[in-house]
Amino acid sequence: MKHNRLIALISVFTLAISLSACGETNSTNPTPNKSSSQTTTASSKLDLGGNIELTGAGATFPSPLYQTWFAELNKKYPNLKVNYQPVGSGAGVEQFTKGTVDFGASDVAMKDEEIQNIPADKGVILLPVTAGSIVLAYNLPDIADSSGGVAILKLPRAVYIDILLGKIKSWDDPAIAQANPDVKLPKEEIKVIYRADGSGTTGVFTKHLSAISPEWKTKVGDGKSVKWPVGIGAKGNEGITAQIQQTPGAIGYVEYGYAKQSNLKFASLENKAKKFVLASEESASKTLASVTLPENLRAFISDPEGEGSYPIVTYTWILAYKKYADAGKAKAIEATIEYALTDGQKLATQLGYVPLPANVIAKVAAAADQISPDYKISLGADPKTTK
Repeated sequence: MKHNRLIALISVFTLAISLSACGETNSTNPTPNKSSSQTTTASSKLDLGGNIELTGAGATFPSPLYQTWFAELNKKYPNLKVNYQPVGSGAGVEQFTKGTVDFGASDVAMKDEEIQNIPADKGVILLPVTAGSIVLAYNLPDIADSSGGVAILKLPRAVYIDILLGKIKSWDDPAIAQANPDVKLPKEEIKVIYRADGSGTTGVFTKHLSAISPEWKTKVGDGKSVKWPVGIGAKGNEGITAQIQQTPGAIGYVEYGYAKQSNLKFASLENKAKKFVLASEESASKTLASVTLPENLRAFISDPEGEGSYPIVTYTWILAYKKYADAGKAKAIEATIEYALTDGQKLATQLGYVPLPANVIAKVAAAADQISPDYKISLGADPKTTK
């Protein structure tokens, strides 16, 4: 009996060593069987030379997704912790430039002049890791269509431009009524809500407005911060969402995921093909399919082609240094990007974001692989990011 127990103990000990060796990821053993279907557990091991804590700051647009990713990543690799502060794209780029964070995040790709401000010994790689839509959400009582169902408001491009310019002031304006003939619109003052902080969401939104309206381009222009003709300012996508919820008659631009999670109503917008399209994962995917991502991974989607394309969609970027003085942090950054491109993509749709096309994932992985010489990103046999 003692002999049998000894054999059993030796077998368990041998199995434990074998599993530990298989789970370790480093330059000599890069987990060959890793795939996007890998279960996230605390039994995985990542050789970072100790515990590593990464700090990042930037866009509020992808924050719900990033917070979920980083929590799940810590379960997978308990020795890797990522703290992310959603302070807005403008502040994120600023902190990244100053070197006070390990990575930044922005909903608009850095401009050439911003890239030139990054120290030459560090450099920067722009890595799109997900995408999403920007919606025009509003706070109105349920409006019924001719069949008695709840109507989805349609806003032509000229109409939402004039609302934001302050020319259309009431929800029962003839221009809105003409686009919604079967809807009884309330006689309610329109209250515009805009981002008060430097915001990539604002940058994307105003770039679209400038692309479709010469008047907007001349009078207001585009950027992370602009002087709004009318309205009330709020900070972050969270602030915009809360302000719309609290303000009867409000309309404001907010990331689709926030609107979806908060049950905000949002309009169907007219696209370049003169079709009214509602924001969804499907319509955003059609927009991404209409755009070719260049080698530098900077794509600006200001007015996409395609009848089924939603008109306001953006990639969102993680800003990483090309070189990190700390080898452990370099390796940790690559492992974080690898997770975002594999397991993380499956969580995107659940939270209202758009999974990256497979060809984009491959481009991003190749770019991120420059960061650490001790780590090789593995995408698995099939990332399953497109239908």
